[in-house]
Amino acid sequence: MYKRQIVFLLILDNLGVNITGLVAGLGIGGIAVALAVQNILGDLLASLSIVLDKPFVIGDFIVVDALSGTVEHIGLKTTRIRSLNGEELIFSNNDLLKSRIHNYKRMQERRIVFGFGVVYQTPEEKLTLINDIVKEVIEGREGVRFERVHFKEYGDSALKYEVVYHVKGPDYKIYMDVQQTVNLEIFRRFRKEGIEFAYPTRTVHLQSEGREQELNRIV
Repeated sequence: MYKRQIVFLLILDNLGVNITGLVAGLGIGGIAVALAVQNILGDLLASLSIVLDKPFVIGDFIVVDALSGTVEHIGLKTTRIRSLNGEELIFSNNDLLKSRIHNYKRMQERRIVFGFGVVYQTPEEKLTLINDIVKEVIEGREGVRFERVHFKEYGDSALKYEVVYHVKGPDYKIYMDVQQTVNLEIFRRFRKEGIEFAYPTRTVHLQSEGREQELNRIV
């Protein structure tokens, strides 16, 4: 094809036609075509890589940077994802494979970390009891593996605890059901034992007639 173009340009040159501008135009056009073909080939190769390597398949829930959704279609040039809000997200296959992809469908179990705080007035024996209560509550759930509970730190207005457990499965709804049950049961057990959850407070010390008054007010 290129040989024919060269012969054609030589014939025009022999006929006295100024072919300089034409050659320049063909050169720019060739570059544009080459770039377009390169992008298309990049997406085609990326599509082939997705099909063969299977970083995700249709039906998987994935997170790409700050976007997430369920894979609905994997095409030659683009992949389409249905977001949680319902809109369709369209990714170039080449750009998609250059991003960090989190595939939650492949997750074997979900690790959960949550915390809470109790008031500073909590007696020492109750602080120790908290660990036992939380452990019993979590171990009593099916499909859950308890890892740890610790009195983590002294906060500005609370004695803070951190809890870690695992839900044996990737389903987000199951995790939320378990967490809700755990929260409700911890609340019930704490109320029974007289353990108070903390809320943001500020303690102000005032000197009045030689006596110290302590005032608490919600921030």
